[in-house]
Amino acid sequence: MMSRLTLHYDVHPHILGAYSNAKNHRYGEYMNLHRLLEQRSAAGKPLRIGLIGAGKFGSMFLAQARRTPGLHLLAVADLAPERARAALKRTGWVDERVTATSFAEALDRGTTYVTDDALALIAAGGLDIAIDATGDPAAGIRHALACCRERKHIVMVNVEADALAGPLLARRAQEAGVVYSLAYGDQPALICELVDWARAAGFEVMAAGKGTKFLPGYHESTPATVWQHYGFTPEQVAHGDFNAQMFNSFLDGTKSAIEMAAVANATGLTPASTGLAFPPCGVDDLPRVLRPRAAGGMLNHAGTVEVVSSLERDGRPVFRDLRWGVYVTFAADSDYVTRCFKEYGLVTDDTGRYAAMYKPYHLIGLELGISVASVGLRGEPTGSPTGFRADTVATAKRDLKSGEMLDGEGGYTVYGRLMPAAQSLAEAGLPIGLAHRVRLRRAVARGAIVHWDDVEIALDNDAVRTRREMEAMFSAEWTRGSRTQTTAAAGG
Repeated sequence: MMSRLTLHYDVHPHILGAYSNAKNHRYGEYMNLHRLLEQRSAAGKPLRIGLIGAGKFGSMFLAQARRTPGLHLLAVADLAPERARAALKRTGWVDERVTATSFAEALDRGTTYVTDDALALIAAGGLDIAIDATGDPAAGIRHALACCRERKHIVMVNVEADALAGPLLARRAQEAGVVYSLAYGDQPALICELVDWARAAGFEVMAAGKGTKFLPGYHESTPATVWQHYGFTPEQVAHGDFNAQMFNSFLDGTKSAIEMAAVANATGLTPASTGLAFPPCGVDDLPRVLRPRAAGGMLNHAGTVEVVSSLERDGRPVFRDLRWGVYVTFAADSDYVTRCFKEYGLVTDDTGRYAAMYKPYHLIGLELGISVASVGLRGEPTGSPTGFRADTVATAKRDLKSGEMLDGEGGYTVYGRLMPAAQSLAEAGLPIGLAHRVRLRRAVARGAIVHWDDVEIALDNDAVRTRREMEAMFSAEWTRGSRTQTTAAAGG
């Protein structure tokens, strides 16, 4: 996956060693991640992993990591170590494997150390890969930069951090000679895989994205109204371990915007200036709906990102929806390829030129080991930002008054709107990842974006400083690029 990116990474010697030994083995032995993991296990040289954040995603990874050859879970860091121990127990880890009292003991005995110090985990001797599964943008940025300093690879489950500053973090990782990777199992990495598949097969990508449950009114949903949209009863909520604000961030469109920003920045696809449209669409209609407007579809342009809804606008369920899955639509460029589509049973649009490939489900943390193996064994990310093309900007859910406190994604005040990055910077839009616990200086009308100068924000905050650095870096690069184009056009 994304093999063209590997040229940019100065990978660790143990990775290069796997390739240098290939001449002594059959080539096929180096084409399979599972086989490579087995070889690392047999050689007593497992990939040593540190997990930061033992929530749902992290727990799902733990469930599979204990039975994956060639992996050694060196440590788990969580602000509440008892929660991490509970997650290990719940996912099948026996007590004897999690009794280490230090990183050194865990490394020596092949066991696991539980701690509350994520930065110490990243600095631990012997660690190969850190996984950030915190969901906290500021924490994710801090951990990624620490990995760059310590020359440790980073798998960024924390798509919130990636949308906020991923293009800069990936650049810093490249400079440090380590891999910065999106997390397989989460939808952005799976979408990147489909885009890479289509392009590597020679197809032009029309659109790529995912499915979700969405109606236009959901943009104004709050933690107080979220459960009625999910159909949960008060009794279910009372007896379940539900986080209303987190669930609402999926419903109000914020999470979709964040994830599509990550996809755009990793693939080169670009969002429409109007953001996501969330068209109702089932899997059989993907080629018809997700083609350019000039060809009869709804896309603003070819080569974009879009999220399809599992609900018709009147609330009826879409037939054969893609609520849990991902897709890519692509085009044939010749009559011959169009005939091939028909001969092999592809569902196409009415012209026969546009087709789709999709994956109906994603397995979240259960699939995360693919990223770990790809990064550790091949030095290759499962998706990584290659530029700053899309941004997710805080947008008012209702008329907001001066002095109100913003409460971030999934809250009562703002949702995240997808925008082209250049448009976001030109309008000085406030990223949704920084719209938490900041006070408004002036009123913001319902549906309007929040600007940097609309809020009181501490500019010496690490996350704010990193984001501002990224904005300045790409603004300067875009300006230089524009000047170069102008000079070339003038014949200078």
